[in-house]
Amino acid sequence: MKYIFSICTILFALDGFAQARALSRALADSPRAYALFDDAGKPVAWPDLLETAREADVVLFGEYHDDPIMHWLQAELIRDLLGADVRPTLGAEMLEADDQLVVDEFLAGWVSDDKLKAAANLWPNHFTDYHPLLELAKAYELPFIATNVPRRYASYVYQHGLTGLEELSEEAKAFLPPLPVPFDINLPGYNAMLAMGGGHGGETLPMAQAIKDATMAHFILSNLPEGAPFIHFNGAYHSQDGEGIGWYLRQGQPDLDILSIHVHMQSDMSAPDESEVGRGDFLLVTHERMTRTH
Repeated sequence: MKYIFSICTILFALDGFAQARALSRALADSPRAYALFDDAGKPVAWPDLLETAREADVVLFGEYHDDPIMHWLQAELIRDLLGADVRPTLGAEMLEADDQLVVDEFLAGWVSDDKLKAAANLWPNHFTDYHPLLELAKAYELPFIATNVPRRYASYVYQHGLTGLEELSEEAKAFLPPLPVPFDINLPGYNAMLAMGGGHGGETLPMAQAIKDATMAHFILSNLPEGAPFIHFNGAYHSQDGEGIGWYLRQGQPDLDILSIHVHMQSDMSAPDESEVGRGDFLLVTHERMTRTH
């Protein structure tokens, strides 16, 4: 009898092991919304990113502007930092420096969503993609900095170059970094932009990008918190390869601890596209079939 019992026990154990393996295979084959990799292309977990972000001075969270998973993870990063008793300062490319007053008034509860919409230069997808970040800042009384250059000045640079900014009023210059703004056309990102433009507009095309990068870096440096990171949300092109915002941050403060999150979209979540590895300290991959927000 005891042999029958032993055989049954073994059969049950084998059946359980087979079910566990089947479940493991099923989970591996299940759709995945995102995957994280380090700068060498090795898979890492969300807590690895969170721990690194806690220790950084600045986190540059690159994004694709219409990817809902990236926007969700931005909010989750804030929530997880708060859960770890870290109170970051937030900032975003999607809000312009001359809108800071109305942003502060919104955070203080003095103006409604409709008044914010009427007064600020909001992006068309603001309320689906970026307003949740503002709401988080409001709920937890976190600073939220409108870092981008007013778009009229980026257009002005495209027309007149960076030296043209000297002609602006002192009131206008309050929304700009200190002049003159350094510019290196040999940085690969700016040089590639010049090539993509086919030479149209000459160097003023990448200069218009540079004034955005320089202004965002300036307002990040002007609002660095103590004992917590500045979390900045921007398009991936503004921070990939350590260029853009990161380059200007280092011009202002060379010893700054900058964490960059680069992003890419693909169908295979198991391994990153080799061409995207190393373009940031972390690579966030989302599924290319993800529904777009706009």
